[in-house]
Amino acid sequence: MKNEKYKLLRKSIFYDIIGMVTMAIPVVGPFLDLLWAPIAAKSMSEMYKGTEGKIASVLVFVEEVLPFTDVVPTFTLMWLYTFVWKKQPTPQTIEIRANE
Repeated sequence: MKNEKYKLLRKSIFYDIIGMVTMAIPVVGPFLDLLWAPIAAKSMSEMYKGTEGKIASVLVFVEEVLPFTDVVPTFTLMWLYTFVWKKQPTPQTIEIRANE
């Protein structure tokens, strides 16, 4: 499980770098963002399931389409939200007493 978690982090950083590299290419960069946006959105929804993954995929799509927002590391922020900031429900202990 821990290995998979960090594999997902490496993948997130890689996708963020791809999204940022397009900003460095003059003239062609914005057009590459239009190509990258749907790919990034699909990748996000595959990496993070459920409602949170769907919301993140919409956010990454919008972030890639809008100009000058490529510096936002959306994939890495989603990883941080999922594995660091999100509160995990605390397990409840149920006490069972047997007739003694």
